[in-house]
Amino acid sequence: MSMLAKLSALFRGTAHEAGQQVVDANALKILDQEIRDADNAQGKARDDLAGLVARRRMAENELKSFGEQIAKYENSVRAALAQGKEALAREVAVRIAELEQQIGEREPMIGGMKEAETRLRTAIAQTDQKIETLRREIDIVKVNDSVQKAQTSVALQSAGAHSRIGSAADSLARIKQRQAVNEEKLRASQELEDKRTGADLDAKLKEAGILPGHSSADDVLARLSAPKEVQVVTPLIQQSETVDRDKA
Repeated sequence: MSMLAKLSALFRGTAHEAGQQVVDANALKILDQEIRDADNAQGKARDDLAGLVARRRMAENELKSFGEQIAKYENSVRAALAQGKEALAREVAVRIAELEQQIGEREPMIGGMKEAETRLRTAIAQTDQKIETLRREIDIVKVNDSVQKAQTSVALQSAGAHSRIGSAADSLARIKQRQAVNEEKLRASQELEDKRTGADLDAKLKEAGILPGHSSADDVLARLSAPKEVQVVTPLIQQSETVDRDKA
């Protein structure tokens, strides 16, 4: 194969691949347009069927008229023969023969039109069914396409959300670490302040029971409900005399 032929084959292959990609990317739009084209064709077929039915009915009405004329002319022939007017009877008979010939020619035509109507009705009904089936399949494909697009979007957002959650967790860990450091700083500052004021030593003495703690409500009630002790007060004069005797 020459270089030119290879380049030509490459160009055709590339063009075919590119065209196929365009078709695949717009498959749903193409299907929708094809459905619209089929609907338009069905509309044209229905118009043609309606026209055929109208012509067949006109032909049948014409045949009916021919039959009515024949019946009328037959009576006229009988009347002319009864009056001895054979020439007139023959003239009318010629007209009857012409009408019968036209009926004989048009009856097969009407039969053919009826057969064509039946075929057209069948074809239209079958095509309608195919179009409706294809339309349902297209709807299913559209739903599946929308679902897949939604799933793809959710998957991408979920990946981004996982990344954001990981970043937020790292930030939370840093905040907790910073709070723990601040808490240790506050604790250390309080310990230094307690040592400076002696509060830490008082706490140790209270814990050992050496220093009294704050009275509770129960302690106050117990103290106030206990009986008072009678204290004997020695008069000041007696105290003075006692002191003088002791000195002597």
